[in-house]
Amino acid sequence: MKNIVDAIAAREAGTTVTAEEFAALELPESYRGVTVHKDEAGMFEGLEARDKDPRKSLHVDDVPLPELGPGEAYVAVMASAINYNTVWTSIFEPVSTFGFLERYGRTSPLAKRHDLPYHVVGSDLAGVVLKTGLGVHAWKPGDEVVAHCLSVELEGPDGHNDTMLDPEQRIWGFETNFGGLAEIALVKSNQLMPKPDHLTWEEAASPGLVNSTAYRQLVSRNGAGMKQGDNVLIWGASGGLGGFATQYALNGGATPVCVVSNDEKADICRAMGAELIINRSEKAYKFWKDEHTQDQKEWRRFGQDIRELTGGEDVDIVFEHPGRETFGASVYAARKGGTIVTCASTSGYLHQYDNRYLWMNLKRIIGSHFANYRESWEANRLISKGMIHPTLSRSYRLEETGQAALDVHKNAHQGKVGVLCLADSEGLGVRDREFRSKHEDAINRFRGI
Repeated sequence: MKNIVDAIAAREAGTTVTAEEFAALELPESYRGVTVHKDEAGMFEGLEARDKDPRKSLHVDDVPLPELGPGEAYVAVMASAINYNTVWTSIFEPVSTFGFLERYGRTSPLAKRHDLPYHVVGSDLAGVVLKTGLGVHAWKPGDEVVAHCLSVELEGPDGHNDTMLDPEQRIWGFETNFGGLAEIALVKSNQLMPKPDHLTWEEAASPGLVNSTAYRQLVSRNGAGMKQGDNVLIWGASGGLGGFATQYALNGGATPVCVVSNDEKADICRAMGAELIINRSEKAYKFWKDEHTQDQKEWRRFGQDIRELTGGEDVDIVFEHPGRETFGASVYAARKGGTIVTCASTSGYLHQYDNRYLWMNLKRIIGSHFANYRESWEANRLISKGMIHPTLSRSYRLEETGQAALDVHKNAHQGKVGVLCLADSEGLGVRDREFRSKHEDAINRFRGI
């Protein structure tokens, strides 16, 4: 591993290290990765989700380097990031991810590699290609890359119009093994994209999952198909997902209506250029009277607050991801003929809404899950062009991944939380400092918050 780190550090110092030299590096028999253990899947039984502590279930272990298959690549991971799927994995909710690995392992002898008593987690990375398998032509050792988290087989017809519809579609590092919270990751070559030259390793690693998800959900024709002039209600508008949705709305000529939980988060939205902001803590909305009953008076109050900001207009699109807590209000708030597009349910999966507001007003609910390769590529391209920026607030060391996941679990973070893997400090990996200087303030907008 030291030789790999030294080769990357030499490039950092300005020395040319060729593809041939990277290809000649000896690979280690094992590497450090953040894991959950199959024999601990029941460790939190009887506890409420909020009381489950990822620091107890996430381990940093030495794990064997898996076999490299056709169409795959080893990547030396300089940095990764925390997503909610890592939190879910760490608390074994809604199900243990070992069921995913077992099912994947049954699909082929090569996939059997993933069915192990440990799961190396993580669905983001920025790093350097070390070696490619048979049939890989677009990437070579030494390429600096980021990876999106869509893993597909594409042996059936369904995925060839939209790869997210592949029957064997999985999220790498969540439904597959050998994820990005590690020193080395195993990816399919069609997960790779060029690392933006003006970003550090940790900045480049942080957008992947959430940026691509927000792009498909809001911009793509597979999602809401946002257009100029749309009013877009964005829940958690300064968060990991919402921070990108806010940028896409502004960048695409729409008007974001940003819902946040405090003044600090409102300031972040204003720094991004948003003007219409609802602080839900100040408004003290109580969308649920009790566990079983929603309060439609509160929906109406919420709708009125939106119209006061927009000059009397309802929103064309609702960018949904909290789920149970907000979904009834979201369906109500969308204009007649409007769209509610949902990609997650962080407050609960069982949604309730009044269907009269949906069918009688010709509204649409669209389910959106991650993004296909083309959508991910476009989202990454916008990062590279400096039109969309990372939302990284802070980074942890690999050994501190449990604490990083706990922060996300408790919502004690802003934007995205990064993890340094092989990078020994922040600030490394920038290749185009002149271009970076033009966007420094936007890149650092979430820092230290």
